[in-house]
This record gives sequence, C-alpha cells and structure tokens, in this order.
Amino acid sequence: MPQTFVLYPAFAMALLTFAVAIWLLRCRIKAVKAGLTPAYFKLNHGARLPDYLVQATQHYDNLFEMPVLFYVVVVLTYVTQQADWALLLLAWAYVGARIAHAGIHLTHNKLRQRMRVFLLSYGLLVLIWGWLFVRLVTA
Repeated sequence: MPQTFVLYPAFAMALLTFAVAIWLLRCRIKAVKAGLTPAYFKLNHGARLPDYLVQATQHYDNLFEMPVLFYVVVVLTYVTQQADWALLLLAWAYVGARIAHAGIHLTHNKLRQRMRVFLLSYGLLVLIWGWLFVRLVTA
C-alpha cells in the first residue's frame, strides 16, 4: 500500500474544518443581520448569542481539540512508514464519524446522538493510536 494513502483522511479532516469555518462565518453574518453588534467580535463577549451561533462556535473549537491527535497520529504513521489497510480503514472511519458529529452538532443537535457519535470517534482514535503502537513495537 502506498504510504501516502494515510494522508488522505487528514486532508478530508482539514476540508471538514474549512467547511465548518465557512458555516461559522455564515452564522456570524446571520447574527449580525439579526441585530448582534459587530463590536461583539472584538473580544467575543458582551452579548447573548443566538443558539445556532454558539453551536457553530463550539463545533469549530471542537475541531482543534481531539482531531489534533488524529493529525499527529497520521503524520507519525506516515513518517514511520507503518500505514497499512487496517489503519487506513480506521482513519477513514474516524473522519466519517467526525463528519457525522458535525452534521448532528450543527443541525438538530440531539445530545444522545451527538454523544454516541463522539464516543465512536473517540474509540476509533484510541484504536488508531493503539494500532500504530503495536506496529511500532513489533516491527
């Protein structure tokens, strides 16, 4: 398997982050048009935000928390040349779970569904790290 294949899920995660950033920008513009003072964004406080803007902001912030560990493990996998089909499948499953999480969080935001998908993505990330660890110590 070409080792570069393991980088593709990282590009997909970056694309998801860019898409959520655009979603957030649209939510901010909508909030300003609905009466939120643009001065709010100087220090990000001083006004009550509409729920849809809080959701989008929280989700954008989330994409710089656990997914950072995903980017790190992908780079480590590539650098150590330990990518295999199983790890690639796990990486794509993680990206799929994060896309589902974004879809839930940015729309109906049903907490139970969101929690399940988050826990799935968390478990997949732990498996990816474990898989890489085992491959490195048995290499």
